[in-house]
Amino acid sequence: MIDIHCHILPGIDDGAQSFEDSIAMAKEASKEGIHTIIATPHLNSQYDNRRPQILTKVEELNRVLQEKEIDVKILPGQEPRIYGEILEDFQQNQIQTLNDSSYLLIEFPSNHVPRYTERLLFDVQIQGLIPIIVHPERNSELMERPELLYQFVEKGALTQVTASSVAGYFGKKIKEFSHQLIETNLTHFIASDAHNITSRSFKMQEAFDLIQSKFGIDYVYLFKENAELVVNGENVMREVPEPIKKKKKFIFF
Repeated sequence: MIDIHCHILPGIDDGAQSFEDSIAMAKEASKEGIHTIIATPHLNSQYDNRRPQILTKVEELNRVLQEKEIDVKILPGQEPRIYGEILEDFQQNQIQTLNDSSYLLIEFPSNHVPRYTERLLFDVQIQGLIPIIVHPERNSELMERPELLYQFVEKGALTQVTASSVAGYFGKKIKEFSHQLIETNLTHFIASDAHNITSRSFKMQEAFDLIQSKFGIDYVYLFKENAELVVNGENVMREVPEPIKKKKKFIFF
């Protein structure tokens, strides 16, 4: 199994705080059957993790894991919060795509979708990059207006849902929305977004077991294969997206 979104690099964001934490996370990942992790430290107003620093940290962590004989490989990635100058920074070699592929994670603020998003996602694709919107199921505006996400996906963006969301660790509402995204082909990857082994662990196997029981084994194959295709820089599989039909709200007096 491959995890394309994880905060396992030590001491550079709100994920692992030390090499000991990183080692513990790698051991936990291995127990779940994860053999490859794309490290995706934050790039936002709080954490300024740029490509050169990420590459150095990935190399260091791989060396430590080899010394400890932990059979998990770390690959470079990044989780940039959406901002207007992202393409300029990409040209300046500051943005790290997933394992140097054309796939780029994009994070939205948790409570809204910036107005320039559609234009930026278009510009990103014009540059030959493929944006992957991370954890859309935890964005409050997308929950209220899922048609926005449908438009982004229809126009070429991909999305990644968090395993813990699928399994219900962020609450019933987010779990339900995650399942709707799977059902309507509005997501293409399941990843951990793990930050530690306590409050924000991997939960990948649990999520896939649930997906298999609710949606069938084909969805599990799709998500696992897409992660592999990303690592290899190949075209991922996409099903035709469908709009989410919003449930009518009943008001009781």
